[in-house]
Amino acid sequence: MYRFLLSRQWVILTLIALVLVPTMIELGFWQFHRHERRVAQNALIADSVAAKPVPVEELTSPGHTVPRADYWKPVTATGTFDTAHEVVVRRRTNSDDRVGVHVLSPLVLRDGRIVLVNRGWVPAAADQHSFPAVPPAPRGEVTITGRLKADETTGASGIKDLKGLPDRQVMLINSAQQAELIGREVLGGYLEQIAPEPAGNTPELIPEPDHDSIGAHMAYAVQWWLFTAGVPVGWVILVRREKRDRAAAAAGADASRAPENAPDAIQATPSR
Repeated sequence: MYRFLLSRQWVILTLIALVLVPTMIELGFWQFHRHERRVAQNALIADSVAAKPVPVEELTSPGHTVPRADYWKPVTATGTFDTAHEVVVRRRTNSDDRVGVHVLSPLVLRDGRIVLVNRGWVPAAADQHSFPAVPPAPRGEVTITGRLKADETTGASGIKDLKGLPDRQVMLINSAQQAELIGREVLGGYLEQIAPEPAGNTPELIPEPDHDSIGAHMAYAVQWWLFTAGVPVGWVILVRREKRDRAAAAAGADASRAPENAPDAIQATPSR
């Protein structure tokens, strides 16, 4: 009754099922690992933003690559802003998803080295070639508190580093690039300013990174594993249905042939 499983149609269907099972198991684990990474990142962000601020020089130096363990840690920096080398970072959004720019200002420390400070978001200019209206940086010596971030790269951020941009406009926040433009030593990474708050709330400070939501990765993982369990169950149901249909068809064929093979029901009555 199960010889139909050797037919071309059923061999192909079985092979597809055998391929789907490990594929969907792997997709489930892929989503599960993404869930684990999100949970770990949330814990890292929560611990970092709650840490006590330390001087920026303790965590970075010129040419230094900020490690993941130091992302978002609060640091302080004291110096004067170099507004002559201030640039804007294109295609950035604020908390309302409006597209504008980030204001990147070099802060000259007391030892002459520079740390880049992302002072926040402002609307872009009316056209792509003009420099936007940027509120002036504070004059004189200031102390800035900010979250330490790593240099942006195309590989890590997915942002294409376009060339030929208008003067004082960039796509990425990168200390090495700015060191080349300014001609002085720049500490690795940059600061997202969180204090003091600017007058009139402009530039808009970068909001604290989200570390509460975990996304739907775990739900997607469970869905893939449920789909995996459904494949063999579905295969068995189809096999049993095919067997039942074939048995019914065979019984119908036998019934249709029965009158042809049955003996005569009427026999001659002998005469007296």
